[in-house]
Amino acid sequence: MADSVLERPAGLTNSRLWFYAVPAFGEALGMVHEIEADHLDGLPGEKKRYSSRNELKSLLEALAGGRWGAHFSPAINAVSFLDAGTAAFLETAGLSLVPAEALIQRFAGLIGSRGAASHERAAARLYEIVETVWDFLRHSHAAGRNLYEGDLRAIMEREFGRFNLVWDHPPLAAAGIHTANPHYDFTGRGALIREGDAIQLDLWAKEAEAESIYADIAWAGIYSAAVPPGAGRVFADLVSVRDETFSFIERGLAAGNGISGSEVDAYARNLLEAAGYGKAVKHRTGHGIDTECHGLGVNLDSVEFPDGRLLLEGSCFSLEPGIYLEHFGFRTEFDVYIADGVPRRYGEPQKSLLHC
Repeated sequence: MADSVLERPAGLTNSRLWFYAVPAFGEALGMVHEIEADHLDGLPGEKKRYSSRNELKSLLEALAGGRWGAHFSPAINAVSFLDAGTAAFLETAGLSLVPAEALIQRFAGLIGSRGAASHERAAARLYEIVETVWDFLRHSHAAGRNLYEGDLRAIMEREFGRFNLVWDHPPLAAAGIHTANPHYDFTGRGALIREGDAIQLDLWAKEAEAESIYADIAWAGIYSAAVPPGAGRVFADLVSVRDETFSFIERGLAAGNGISGSEVDAYARNLLEAAGYGKAVKHRTGHGIDTECHGLGVNLDSVEFPDGRLLLEGSCFSLEPGIYLEHFGFRTEFDVYIADGVPRRYGEPQKSLLHC
């Protein structure tokens, strides 16, 4: 993450500690080991070398007495990279460490217009892939063929390859009771899909070019010619919460007072609880997205990893409330990014359950 923040070239060796201290006022100071002395070349400020731990401690003692934002967070694991041992070493040199979640967000958790364009292109492909999967489901259902969860995953991965997309983990394809598990996984072909089963798809990928931004969507349906009223009602309630949460973001940004990821999650969670689904909420409302699917930017989270960072210009995140009951669950997801102070999304999100 530090390499990313400082825009260091890919492939640099990091076998020794290095530090780059940027004060609020004054000149930056870089500290590098003698055998990796060029690691901070090209960055402004003074560079000092060390070869022993005592020499490094002496260099760090020049920063003693100040409050220094460091790469850790007591709440947000995704940006907490500083190990306890190194933190203790810095503190013995006299540095007072404070979390730097908001600084990390500003340097590495926001996307620009080029990133937004790559995100939209990836999202367009994911929407196409969902259509391909459901066409396959409909034809299989009409033909009465045996169909497995792994068959759906195989189609998604095949289409990723056809569109030259890359991904960090196989997409989710769940049927029946497995849809009640947000992070369900399987080996081989997975479970047989049966008549009337709930179906949950969750797929994420990005273009192969460097600095491309992920897209991440989830769609749901029923392996049947008709949607059962109970399942349809649950999904309709979920869509209502999703869309009202998006409107809450719109209103908050328009007011200009700042809105945090924690506030958005609490709003969505309260809506779900008011609708009677409090015990069926198993995860946060969304996560930051950038060159990683789970990125360094703001998360919509007030409970798991409470995120008080603001939705800033360039923020990109998923909006994915879920309802997980005993025998089935649904999640509906699209991505949001902030441009010109307005929340934007690609395409039309799912409005009702798909069926065969």
